[in-house]
Order: sequence, then structure tokens, then C-alpha cells
Amino acid sequence: MPQANKQEVSPPLSQNLWRKVDAFYRFTRPHTIIGSIVGITSVSLLPLVSFEDLSPAFFVGLLKVMIPIVCVNIYVVGLNQLYDVEIDKVNKPNLPIASGEYSMETGKAIVSAFGLMSIIMGIMFQSPPVLYCLLVCFFFGTAYSIDVPLFRWKKNAFLAAMCIVIVRAITVQLTVFYHIQQYVLGRPVLFSRSLAFAIICMTLFVTVIALFKDIPDVDGDRDFGIQTITVTLGKKRVFWLCITILLIAYGSAVVIGSSSSLLLSKLVTVTGHCILASILWSRAISVDLESNKSITSFYMFIWKLFYAEYLLIPFVR
Repeated sequence: MPQANKQEVSPPLSQNLWRKVDAFYRFTRPHTIIGSIVGITSVSLLPLVSFEDLSPAFFVGLLKVMIPIVCVNIYVVGLNQLYDVEIDKVNKPNLPIASGEYSMETGKAIVSAFGLMSIIMGIMFQSPPVLYCLLVCFFFGTAYSIDVPLFRWKKNAFLAAMCIVIVRAITVQLTVFYHIQQYVLGRPVLFSRSLAFAIICMTLFVTVIALFKDIPDVDGDRDFGIQTITVTLGKKRVFWLCITILLIAYGSAVVIGSSSSLLLSKLVTVTGHCILASILWSRAISVDLESNKSITSFYMFIWKLFYAEYLLIPFVR
């Protein structure tokens, strides 16, 4: 009997669509976008003095700062992947460019589009703090990754950490607060206790993220001459340095919270930070530093602590 001709069956349209969505999702490094959204929302609540401030104008103002920052966030993480293809093949082979799901041309198109959109929106929305934030993010995000003379700052441990701290811990906090207080609520800018706490606390958190993110990447970084602190000091020392910094952050938060004159603020900040510190310690002592899977899982746990901190910051009054 003649064999039936075998025909290739194309994957269903929904399956192709899902693959594209999944690739874009991984390309955007979603944990960083969630961090931006949670952080912007948290800091935008700090200038509010009553529930009446939660007006439609407030939510429009919130979107005017959130959407362009998310766009520049995608630009920054995408640009890093364009210049880290060979390193990512070792450290993060599931990323779309490193895995071959995206061509370099596709990556460049996405990065260019989101970078351009962020700047255009920053100009259109006519809020100087928003535009300033985008320009700072654009500059430091570019300087961190591009491989041209005087840049590629990620190769230097201090400059790499400085980029992340200046953007996430300082610029975003100040500009979002300034935007909401003056350009949305129409009030004079006052540097509040809660804003000072947000900047100091997030500086510690972002420093930990900047240090810890290189622990699971130590092999690829060493092979490609990226002199991170982990390459210099080793996994164990950097790991426990990060845990110590976070515990200092939580201890400081408890002291600041206990000094509040508002009972609700005192209860939430003290109890919340004590709980988070306990969870941190119990997770830290169970990490296997010889397992990249265990280290990466703990790194993502630190991002969850980062999100949780932003939930507590509005209670600091």
C-alpha cells in the first residue's frame, strides 16, 4: 500500500500568539516592571493628606508618570540584552535574544520604540519632573550597557551600583513625589518625613539588588571580564553582606516607625518590618550557595521584599 503523504501541521494561531506574548514578557524582565509600578504607586500616595485627594485628576496624573517610566524601563532592560547576548547565553539562556527567539533587529526595534515613546510622552505630558526622571533613566540605563569608550559602566562594580541607586532609589522617588505634589495636587513642594524614609530605605534595598543580581551570574561575568563585587569577593561574602544590609534597613524602619505619633503608623511599620525581617532570616539560612537555582529563587524573593516595602512606606508618617 502506498504511504500517505505526511503533511506538516502548523501550530494553532493561539499557540503562536502565546509564544510571542511569552517571549515579549521575558524580554521586558517583568519583575523590574512590577517594581516600577508598585514603587510609583506607593510614592504617589505620600503627598496625599486626605481621601479627597484621590480624585480622577490624581489617577490621570499617576498614569502620566507610570506609563512613560514603564516604557523607559523596557528600553533599559532591552538595551542591556542587546549588549549582553554572549553573557546571557551563559547566565540567562532563556532570554529571547540569547535563545534566538528574537533577532538583533527585532530587539533593536523594540528598544528604540519604547525609548522613543517614553521621551515623547515625557514632553507631551508637560511635567518637568516626569521628563527629568525619564532623561536620567535614559542616560544611566544607556551608560550602564552600551559598549563604547567611557561607558559600559556595568563592568565596574561601583559605577554599576551607582546607576541603579541613582535611578531607582533617588530619582524615581523625588520626581514622582514632586510631580504629584506640585503638578497634580497643585501644592508647594515639601520634603516630608515619609519621602526621606523612602529614599533612605530604597537606597539600601536597591544596593542589595545591585549586589545580589550578580551572584548567580558570577561564572559568565568572570569569563567576560565583568568585575562585579561577587567576582572579587565570592558568593558567600556578598550574600551575607546583602542580608546584613537588609536587616539594617528593617531595624532602622522599626526605630523610625516606633517614633511616629500616629498609632496606626506605629503598629503597621513596626509589626510589618519585624515580620519581614523574620521571613528574610528564615529564608536566608536555607539558601544553598552552590545551587544557582536556589540563589536565583532567593533573588526573586528579594524583589518580593522590595514590593512589600513599598506597601509599608505610605504608612510612615
